[in-house]
Amino acid sequence: MTSDPAQTILPLLTCIETLGLVARHFDPSAFGEVMASIGTPEAALQAIRPQFDDNSGPDSVGGLLARASDEALAGFAELREAAGQGDVRLVFKALRHLPRAQEALYPLASLVPVVNAFFLDPSLRSDADALKRAMQLPRENETGVFHVENEPRTRAGFSLYVPENYTPDRAWPLVVALHGGSGHGRGFLWSWLRDARSFGAILVAPTSAGNSLGSTWALMGDDNDTPNLARIVEGVRGRWNIDPERLLLTGMSDGGTFCYVSALDRRSPFTHLAPVSATFHPMLVSTADPERIKGLPIFLTHGALDWMFPVEVARQAQRALSGAGANVTYREIGDLSHTYPREINAPILDWLKGSSSSG
Repeated sequence: MTSDPAQTILPLLTCIETLGLVARHFDPSAFGEVMASIGTPEAALQAIRPQFDDNSGPDSVGGLLARASDEALAGFAELREAAGQGDVRLVFKALRHLPRAQEALYPLASLVPVVNAFFLDPSLRSDADALKRAMQLPRENETGVFHVENEPRTRAGFSLYVPENYTPDRAWPLVVALHGGSGHGRGFLWSWLRDARSFGAILVAPTSAGNSLGSTWALMGDDNDTPNLARIVEGVRGRWNIDPERLLLTGMSDGGTFCYVSALDRRSPFTHLAPVSATFHPMLVSTADPERIKGLPIFLTHGALDWMFPVEVARQAQRALSGAGANVTYREIGDLSHTYPREINAPILDWLKGSSSSG
């Protein structure tokens, strides 16, 4: 590599951020416009990619940058293929390279200042104290990123992030974030990690157990996921100092729907719910324990352009849940289709820290 790693790494960071923009703004009817707007940021990364081949091993700085670059470049290549073929199904496959690139890059956050800043909220990147707090080496078996029986193509495991500045002398909020249908917790972790790292939360991203419907959550039939979530939460609470008043269950699409299915049960350990781009049926309220719903803090997010679950579904959920006594906060995002709006994470964390299930 060159003597200035920051300048060398910038094309990689730009590519990862651009893949994130495609993921955020993807809409089948406007995919061509999105692709036209991003230009060709991968060209600069392709030009500097040979500098990362330093033969120092896969976990060296060069090895990690090489792996992250290869994932990012594969994502762009597959996006170009999807655009050329007009097959939007290929877009979802291409975007799976985004969290893989982030996972490969993240170990450098404690070593390289520009990577440390990249994994912080933009509002904190000029804050010297925040940068210093974040740039700490993970402590073995205590902080950083962990994957517990959660390798790709496995089910029912979970990925975990504990901020590197974690100390047990105070209680920390817990965010349990559920992936969408056909997703995986190991990938969905990266939809939330930057915000958990920036604003102080322990993050769990489980993977659904899977059932006869495929790899999604137990939305009907036998429910193997709810007891698995309870087991995971119990284990995390036994190991780290978790605030008992700040246990959030959130999720995207089928994961958001499963927030309702699982956490409206009176036995649920979760104190707050935040479904995103979820579907909803009034029966979920009518069959739930009224005392569980009364006063329950729920942060509901949906896109006005959602092509899978039309926004009226979320408006109906707001009316039904509020009518049953839940404390509902509703956010409708005008330019959001059926994708994950990472910008909603910080407001959700503010809400989580500022409200309690007891009112």
